[in-house]
Formats: sequence, structure tokens, C-alpha cells
Amino acid sequence: MAKDHGPQIKDDALYEELKKQGASSEKAARIANARAAGTLKHNSERLEDRTKADLMKEAARIGIEGRSKMDKAGLVKAIRNHG
Repeated sequence: MAKDHGPQIKDDALYEELKKQGASSEKAARIANARAAGTLKHNSERLEDRTKADLMKEAARIGIEGRSKMDKAGLVKAIRNHG
């Protein structure tokens, strides 16, 4: 049974699982609350299935430093670990 994180966290079990996977408290809370509210998008594409050009655009949008020197795997890792 998941610990109760108070009224600000709508899905305590998902919040804890995301924290175990290394997500920040803020990111875990956003995802857990979005899933509980039914607003989490499910039509997203896996990062590994996107083109390198798409990953470069995403990396630029979120401000990842050194992206021009990264290969596709490096971009995927940097995007996934951002935040």
C-alpha cells in the first residue's frame, strides 16, 4: 500500500513508482496527477522511435546543453533524464 502524500498528490502509488525510477518530486507529481485526472496523453511516440532531427528539436525546446555533439542514443538519454 502506498504512503499517503497528502491531497496534492492524486495517485500515491504512481508517484512513489516514478520517484523510485529517478523522477524529481515535481515531475512525479505532475504525471501522477495528470493520470488521476485522465489528462495524461497516451498518443505519444517512444523517444527511440523518433528521428534524430525530432530529438534535436525537442532537446533545443527544453534547453539541453551540448545537444549538437550527441548521437541519437545520447539525445534520448538526455531528454529522458531532463527535469
